[in-house]
Amino acid sequence: MALGRSAFAGPVLEMAPRLLGAVLHHDGVSLRITEVEAYGGAEDPGSHAYRGPTPRTRPMFGPPGHLYVYLSYGIHRCVNVVTGAPGEGAAVLLRAGEVCQGLDRAEQRRLRPGARPPSPVQLARGPGNLARAVGLGATHDGADLCGPHAQVWVEGPPEQVAGAVRTGPRVGVSGPGGSGERYPWRFWLAGEPTVSAYRAGTRKVDRAEQHPPARKDQDR
Repeated sequence: MALGRSAFAGPVLEMAPRLLGAVLHHDGVSLRITEVEAYGGAEDPGSHAYRGPTPRTRPMFGPPGHLYVYLSYGIHRCVNVVTGAPGEGAAVLLRAGEVCQGLDRAEQRRLRPGARPPSPVQLARGPGNLARAVGLGATHDGADLCGPHAQVWVEGPPEQVAGAVRTGPRVGVSGPGGSGERYPWRFWLAGEPTVSAYRAGTRKVDRAEQHPPARKDQDR
């Protein structure tokens, strides 16, 4: 049975691990979620909502149980589930999963000209691959997971998986938000081969830092 609005209304740090083992459905593909990251709104320096609502982040500040889909580095889409109260700006990024239905359809969506087809383990490993495999894109930004005619929905996990949950720093987040001690907000199911590899964040360097003015006393 699809999860109702109240199932997404809790604090993001409670909702994120609860989504592990849940199944995301869309357009002929079903995916069991194995890895997520929590983003906590205006108090979280790693979140898009850190500086308040913008036209891009407006879905994050809406009611829970909607999708926030954004373009990352101009390359791929990332799918987030909005949680908490309206105005909070909290969301859970879906990082990886196992395609459990619609394998052929997911493979076709991931297929690239001249490239070998990805293995089942790689189909939805990483947020961009997950979005492509399930067929979610820009048009699904703000989509309601809980409406009577929802085309995207989530079913709750079939069993308690809390004992198998692991936590760590978020992938690719730089600065204070990337601190594993303060923000161990990446959650995954232990032993799952579909979970993505950890990659530390890197700080963006501007031109002035890349090419600082020469100093007379500077070592050559």
